[in-house]
Amino acid sequence: MASLTIRKLDDAIKAELRLRAAQHGRSVEDEVRTILRAATGGDMPADNTKYRIAASSQGAVAAQDSGKLRATLIISGGIAAYKSLDLIRRLKDNGFIVRCVLTHAAQQFVTPLAASALSNQRSYTDLFDPASEFDAGHIRLARDCDLIVVAPATADLMAKMAQGHADDLATAILLATDRPVLLAPAMNPLMWANPATRRNVARLIRDGVRTLGPNTGSMAEAGEAGVGRMAEPLEIAARALEMARPPARPLDGRRILITAGPTHEPIDPVRYIANRSSGKQGFAIAAAARAAGAEVTLVAGPVGLPDPAGVTVRRVESARDMLAEVDAALPADAAIFAAAVADWRVANAGEQKIKKTASGFPHLDLVENPDILSTIAHRAEGRPKLVIGFAAETEHLLANARAKLVRKGCDWIVANDVSPATGIMGGDRNTVHLVSRDDGAPDGVGVDSWPAMGKDEVAAHLVERIAAALKEPAA
Repeated sequence: MASLTIRKLDDAIKAELRLRAAQHGRSVEDEVRTILRAATGGDMPADNTKYRIAASSQGAVAAQDSGKLRATLIISGGIAAYKSLDLIRRLKDNGFIVRCVLTHAAQQFVTPLAASALSNQRSYTDLFDPASEFDAGHIRLARDCDLIVVAPATADLMAKMAQGHADDLATAILLATDRPVLLAPAMNPLMWANPATRRNVARLIRDGVRTLGPNTGSMAEAGEAGVGRMAEPLEIAARALEMARPPARPLDGRRILITAGPTHEPIDPVRYIANRSSGKQGFAIAAAARAAGAEVTLVAGPVGLPDPAGVTVRRVESARDMLAEVDAALPADAAIFAAAVADWRVANAGEQKIKKTASGFPHLDLVENPDILSTIAHRAEGRPKLVIGFAAETEHLLANARAKLVRKGCDWIVANDVSPATGIMGGDRNTVHLVSRDDGAPDGVGVDSWPAMGKDEVAAHLVERIAAALKEPAA
């Protein structure tokens, strides 16, 4: 039979063809031929009644499956693998189409045939399977799904994941995916408590992988008990559904702009003018806003902090660089200016390192830097609905914060005392006062003082207040 060439297919149709071909163990070309035969009635066996019924049934199943959630279930080699067969049923009960991948070790405990019979889908075992790898099947399994569940997740598989190995089908899928991953660890308690396993799990969590369990209980080995039992299939299926269909978050659909850290204003190639700032509070706010569903852009000065997961980070050096990136990141629903921007810069920074001379200290002409908070707060067009500044003070905290609120034209000021005795500068805790416009207050300014708490907690409380304020209609 002549080869088939079909062009200009929508991506959704291509994905569906690849999925159907994989389910039936055919190439995409053969799958198209099968569909065409079913549609035209041509080139069929003489007794084609059974074929027509099967084709009709497949079409009905495809229509029924449209819109369903898809899970790739990776079963690795541990005694808890027997629970994965029940997990398949539980996932299906929660509305998932389940495709199973079994490692070589997993097949010592359960069979691909059992997984296929329960999932009603073909099971996969081999990275170099010619029936599925003709169109990079491991990439399809990694991405044609709403999430990947690994149950049981053995110590060996998690070690490979943490190190980025891809030497079999399961690890290749996990390395190639951009979908959420849920691990259900299961192993002997001593293996779970081993420092190597703890390091690997911590690394995976930092990389954004979610874990459930292990639970406490008796082990398969006689006389063994402790933390190491795989979470129950009902628990795993419920968490999978939560991850695939997360509840609405308070900042879904909102754009949030945040600045953090200091700026460095060069005196010469070696020296600079700067304010003290670790950037920790601004980075914590960015992470909290992203967790609340916002699309977050973080413009960060020179700090040694890693980028928060899911946040667009723009690294800058000077105040003028920061203002340019802030302008580029607008429009936004809310802008939070937590950066400690240097107020001045040298008018003419030296091109070479300035040397000490007998005539004494060199003369430096200073000029004022752009006021980023005031610039954005006073915009007539394109101003975010909520503009928030920070006031780091060493004396007269609330008086200075009130004055700054009025002078800068912003909506809120987050004020904190950064005197050396407080330990706030560079530390992990903060004590803040939220200063805002309040028509009911005698001077039109209200103050909400928060107790001392970790900077992550401050961020979560602030994001909660921001979400509530954005829900309110414009004045």
